[in-house]
Amino acid sequence: MTAAERRSAILAAVAQSPQPVSATALARRFGVSRQSVVGDVALLRAAGADITATPRGYTAVRTADPLRRVACRHTAAEMEAELNCMVDHGCTVLDVVVEHPVYGQLTGQLDLRSRYDVQQFVARSAQSDARPLSLLTEGIHLHTVSCPNEEAFRRMREGLRALGVLLEA
Repeated sequence: MTAAERRSAILAAVAQSPQPVSATALARRFGVSRQSVVGDVALLRAAGADITATPRGYTAVRTADPLRRVACRHTAAEMEAELNCMVDHGCTVLDVVVEHPVYGQLTGQLDLRSRYDVQQFVARSAQSDARPLSLLTEGIHLHTVSCPNEEAFRRMREGLRALGVLLEA
């Protein structure tokens, strides 16, 4: 298999998978190093492929649901409840965005669709001793969410409001 054929196969594998695919899994599948897969994905993205790197692996952006943004403010201890509220209302948490005074907008890809995804994300954060991006901005951050309809988005916002984490004007 040539490198170009491998890149095409990686793109197809990511696009067809309902869940994120790790670089390690792709490396095993195609008999190359993890770093080769990372380089292949970088080349695919540079060529316009809509592949997102999440903490759980690569995904192809494929949402037909409307995208919305919601502003929140909370402590690190409240993060799991906030994320669970979003996925419990049928929404997918695509990312977290903060405004850094030096670097400008910083975005972390999440792609959280269920309580299991949230649990895994929180566990990985604790195991790596990583701190949430929102701590850079005193807890203020945005999430891009994909919701199946306006009613789900409204219910999600109400849930966030009830938790006391929805940032409103």
